[in-house]
Amino acid sequence: MGPFTSSLNSLGLGATKPSSTGMTGAGGAGGIGGGGNLNRFAPAVPENFEDLGLSQSFVTDLVLRRLLLEGFSSLTSLSQTLKLSVPIIDIIFKHLRAQQLIEVKGMIGNDYSFVLSQAGRQLASDRFAIVQYASAAPVSLKDYVAATKIQSAKVFVDRRTLRMAFSDLVVPDRLLDQLGPALISQNSIFLYGPSGNGKTSIAERMLRVYQDGILMPYAVEVDNQVIQLYDPVVHQRIDMDDPEIDPRWILCKRPCIVVGGELVPNMLELRLDDASGFYAAPLQMKSNNGIFIIDDFGRQLISPRDLLNRWIVPLDRRVDYLSLRYGVKFQIPFEMMVVFSTNLDPSDLADEAFLRRIQNKILIEPVEPHVFDQIFHRVFRSREVPYSEDSPEYLRNLCLQDGREYLRACYPMDICNLLVSISRYEHRAVEASREDLERAVNLYFARD
Repeated sequence: MGPFTSSLNSLGLGATKPSSTGMTGAGGAGGIGGGGNLNRFAPAVPENFEDLGLSQSFVTDLVLRRLLLEGFSSLTSLSQTLKLSVPIIDIIFKHLRAQQLIEVKGMIGNDYSFVLSQAGRQLASDRFAIVQYASAAPVSLKDYVAATKIQSAKVFVDRRTLRMAFSDLVVPDRLLDQLGPALISQNSIFLYGPSGNGKTSIAERMLRVYQDGILMPYAVEVDNQVIQLYDPVVHQRIDMDDPEIDPRWILCKRPCIVVGGELVPNMLELRLDDASGFYAAPLQMKSNNGIFIIDDFGRQLISPRDLLNRWIVPLDRRVDYLSLRYGVKFQIPFEMMVVFSTNLDPSDLADEAFLRRIQNKILIEPVEPHVFDQIFHRVFRSREVPYSEDSPEYLRNLCLQDGREYLRACYPMDICNLLVSISRYEHRAVEASREDLERAVNLYFARD
């Protein structure tokens, strides 16, 4: 058993031997609630073009572009950079050598050292002018679709395990009992209620119910076009090393992508970079097998109804449709949990037909006094701010004066931050005295 096999087993991605297609699958992924992880996806290293799922001409162009960038290269170097087996690289090498597109300059041990010939540089330059992608070889759309479905998430949680997942928040059992079934269903979730009560914090922590990882490709090939999928900004890679696993796949934590008011329609479509000639995957494709959070829903530049209409089919059928620039349309999985978070009235954002497709609607209510006090104690102790026994009640009363009717979960942290700033301004130790609490509250709330 290799080191990566051990890593897969520890994450529940047991390295079962792949079938002739290079993939196996049985069941879904387990969560922190136990029940085990039945996910089995371990693509073998392709040794021929049939198993690779890419045409020889596509790979030849990829190798030419890489050689143009590298100058001197070798079979081993190309294999490592392009994530392709040496036998496949050797086939391309022999083809290019027969066509007099490369020149062998010597040997490095048992490996060849070679460069592009003049004719090879011209051909590579022509290919590079069209598409500049010269990194890890993509996987086929067919293999990506199969892998995404195999790795669809299943979670097994109860109140105890949810308390663990949200242990750094004060979440009432009544709310946990709503979140639990919603997470088990893996259907979309609508979190709504007044601002400042933790909707975003709760949504972001939902990822904790997953304890497994997924294998995702660097890129996907569709109709000889490259779609770059792996994004180090949003995907958290897990180190792995096993020569039996196709290196075009990366082990990552399940993704959690959060967007807010910056969401615009083109983020949900393929985007072609005219300079590089390859596509960037849309946000929902990057979110596959994870969570996609739309924060402050209803405050985007795209209208709520346009967004919801765009996603009626994906939410209903768990598939989405994307188009290449020249009109080729294709289907991808929509295997994620979409979480809408808003402080607006759901009925003002969507009609009944769409809300019916969001089966889990959870109201995040203003906090009760005893919950407010728990948050106060947790925040002030963690920040090491001294306070008296009656400080939580005193702050509650300050927050409810001047006609304010509800307590919000964000108040203790926000007020504590202001207390720290006040103490720094006064060049003294921070404390939650009545005078400072009043001063912080007056700073915090707008006056009529």
